[in-house]
Amino acid sequence: MCSRKFNRRQALQAAFAASTLSLVDRCTADETSADPPSYLAGMKAAYAKDPRGAAIEWFESAKFGLFLHYGLYSLLGRGEWVQINEKIRVADYAKLADRFTAEKFDADFITDLALDAEMKYINITTRHHDSFCLFDSKYTEFKSTNTPAKRDLVAELAEQCQAKGLAFFLYYSHGRDWRHPHAPNNWGWGGSARPKYDPPETHYVQGKTHDLQIYVEFMKNQITELLTNYGPIAGIWLDGIGVPKSRQNKIDQFKTQELYEHIWSLQPQVLVSYKQGLLGNEDFKAPERNWKGESDVPLELCDTLQPHGWGYKESDNGKHKSADQVMQMLDKASQIPANLLLNTGPLPDGSIHPDDVATLREVGRRLR
Repeated sequence: MCSRKFNRRQALQAAFAASTLSLVDRCTADETSADPPSYLAGMKAAYAKDPRGAAIEWFESAKFGLFLHYGLYSLLGRGEWVQINEKIRVADYAKLADRFTAEKFDADFITDLALDAEMKYINITTRHHDSFCLFDSKYTEFKSTNTPAKRDLVAELAEQCQAKGLAFFLYYSHGRDWRHPHAPNNWGWGGSARPKYDPPETHYVQGKTHDLQIYVEFMKNQITELLTNYGPIAGIWLDGIGVPKSRQNKIDQFKTQELYEHIWSLQPQVLVSYKQGLLGNEDFKAPERNWKGESDVPLELCDTLQPHGWGYKESDNGKHKSADQVMQMLDKASQIPANLLLNTGPLPDGSIHPDDVATLREVGRRLR
């Protein structure tokens, strides 16, 4: 990124910090004087009365959002499940962090692109199944600020979204983690909890010394960071549902209901989803592509501009979806009705695939 762009980002960050109320102020201010987040600017009265109700009303009319799958897996260009598919050892996978520069990750460009496409919100993988964080967490060293990039990509997107009136959603891998020593192991859980290493991975704690509650507390701490350090958040988008669903008799060990209540206590407008629904009381469901069924809460269909996967795949070059195909997705979603959360997997350097840029701009032109 050129120095001019970097200086612009610093200036925006300073202005954002100066103009935004602290989270404590937002949560305790008198109802009649509290300003809503920028994406709810036209719903001040509804927000003052019921922040989450206003957010749900907004979400049902949002229709179209941008999903970003970016992380260490992007460097390999073989999809976001490359660690488990190729059984890459934890220590070997961690070496990818030494090559992570995010040199062309440009939050200003990304948010402008979303606006050009007539999108109303953005969702980014703050921490995928590999446990690598795109934000500056004090609870792990496995994060973008500890790489050659030395950047908090979540902070950069948060600033731009707030400045431009886009809602900001945060993907977070909850049920599945392929690095944390106390995350669910294969001997206790299904749903691709861990890669099937042979011999077993020594980085993972096994047997009676394994304590899932250490992992549960780790997740709560990180989600607390995401909801206190990055201004107003529109939603927490949890993933990894296959793991807790694999052992229904142990699902309460994840303390998911306590987590939901904690999220709502920190920022009352935040919407919570957990794919097709883990507990059944999520604010909206977010199933993938070909989901069929009924729902008593708002729906969001997730699909991708690549042929199938979410993280960047070099083998998919030249095969990305066209504007015609995206318009068909939007039409399908509208008939359900549901929002469309459309994914792009940034290239290893963080830039958006040029084919996706062209497609999204054409989609926006047609929608206008």
